[in-house]
Amino acid sequence: MAFKSNNPFLNNKSFSATTAPKNDEVHHATLIDYNQDMTLSGTINKTLILFLLLSASAIVIWWMTFNGMNPIIPAFGGAIVGLILVVIAAFKPQYSPVLAPGYALFEGLFIGGVSAIFENMYPGIVIQAVGATFVTFAVCLGLYKFKIVKVTEQFKSIVIAATLAIATYYLISWLFSMFTSFVPVHYGNSMMSIGISVFVIVIAALNLFLDFDRIEKGVEQKMPKYMEWFGAMGLMITLVWLYIEFLRLLSKLNRK
Repeated sequence: MAFKSNNPFLNNKSFSATTAPKNDEVHHATLIDYNQDMTLSGTINKTLILFLLLSASAIVIWWMTFNGMNPIIPAFGGAIVGLILVVIAAFKPQYSPVLAPGYALFEGLFIGGVSAIFENMYPGIVIQAVGATFVTFAVCLGLYKFKIVKVTEQFKSIVIAATLAIATYYLISWLFSMFTSFVPVHYGNSMMSIGISVFVIVIAALNLFLDFDRIEKGVEQKMPKYMEWFGAMGLMITLVWLYIEFLRLLSKLNRK
């Protein structure tokens, strides 16, 4: 049985549940405002807004950290609030115009704090991770735009299965390390650990294709305008995941 969602946030259920009414369901006297439909340009603009909000929030924490503040609390708090906003938006996408900017601001606290910690340990690592994330995004966008990579149902199933496997592995490893002396294999800088990081980065990058496809389908199906925020938020979630994984991989390589 094929999976029906990609990025857990950008799932088919959320998009199909908000499909615009069909022509035969609209009274002839009804004035239809087509500007209220989801558009690609609108989604791109929303994504840029979220990126700027996240960057601004991250820069503030970055500056405060290098001026003596401990980034652990704002980073941890930002991650928790960001996750809560994502969960709410997944069930109530109509609130995305408010939830998405909030997510960007709080996730920026997390990104800024974590980035400052890594930069303090490995000077120069942040700009490398940012560059790698943008290059990966650009390559994936180009491959999708020119139809070099096609998002089929089988493709979706493989990527979703791998993503769920990674999430399950991370959760189990975290629980075991919290309550036992177990050290997860992806810790440290062994070749096995580096290999796992590379695999996770590949899967995160493949999720970008699913995000692009879901946004494109939403535009084609004339979803409501607020789905632009929903789509942009889902894309930002994948980019944040990709950036964090690049930080982890680069830190392992620096330790070697």
